[in-house]
Amino acid sequence: MTQTNTHVLRTLGNSDMALTSIGFGAWAIGGGNWEFGWGPQDDNQSIAAIHRALDLGVNWIDTAAIYGLGRSEEVVGRALQSTSHKPYVFTKCSMRWHADRSIYRSLKAASLREEVENSLRRLGVETIDLYQIHWPNPEEEIEEGWEALARFREEGKVRWIGVSNFSVEQMKRALRIAPITSLQPPYSMLRPTIEQEILPFVQKNGIGVINYSPMVSGLLTGKMTAERIAAFPADDWRSRNVEFQEPRLSRNLRLVELLRQMGRSRGVGPGVVAVAWTLHHSAITAAIVGGRSPEQVEGMAPALEFRLSEEEFAEINGFLSANPV
Repeated sequence: MTQTNTHVLRTLGNSDMALTSIGFGAWAIGGGNWEFGWGPQDDNQSIAAIHRALDLGVNWIDTAAIYGLGRSEEVVGRALQSTSHKPYVFTKCSMRWHADRSIYRSLKAASLREEVENSLRRLGVETIDLYQIHWPNPEEEIEEGWEALARFREEGKVRWIGVSNFSVEQMKRALRIAPITSLQPPYSMLRPTIEQEILPFVQKNGIGVINYSPMVSGLLTGKMTAERIAAFPADDWRSRNVEFQEPRLSRNLRLVELLRQMGRSRGVGPGVVAVAWTLHHSAITAAIVGGRSPEQVEGMAPALEFRLSEEEFAEINGFLSANPV
């Protein structure tokens, strides 16, 4: 690990990239009007949020072509054009859309070549720092897709290649073709399943991990109430998420109160504590933290530095054990 600007940096897998412990996640800034949308979003607010994250020291951005059906990448591109900061830029492929905004999936080489060219254009960069297969679907096309990404790397279109949402078996299939720099899995105190097989495997194989949804899509930020969730706009996918519904919701909101108490004495919000819980695992290189406004970003900035003590970590795990789903 190296230290610069007071932020601890960790190297991602086999790459030369030293990452801040949180990165800017650009899913929500894709807005609404698509299957996995987050409701209305102001692009100027999104750009201001990205600029604030970079000013506070965050040195990487993670997006995907599918977020807002190209909109998130375009907004990230606009933000990059209007800042002197040079963050690492990560994006993902494999989920595509038809003219009617319906989504389909392809790992065919020709499809991925169209995707990488479109992403380069939208982002306004010459090279993508980390290019990831978003989902291992269609399963039978994994090898063709991973071969294509390895080729893009040889051509200089991308610097490093990774996978997202892959199982151990799927990673083994990819590793027969080319090294994997990183895995992007969901990981949080409400979704710890990757601890069993996936995290030991990536540690053994030198694969970095950037986890997504450490705050469970905003649920653990301390800003959610049953009333706010009931009033989600129709095009906010979270209204269909089991963690936002009873019987889990009441338990999850009690967990947030524990995180709030724990963070209060150290001047941070529940979301920062939730992110720190994921960073506590030695296999996690860095966590993806979304932001839709400069204010949200400022609230999460302490996660660059904040870490849990062993006692605090044990207290959270005690609550989770005593209150199973």
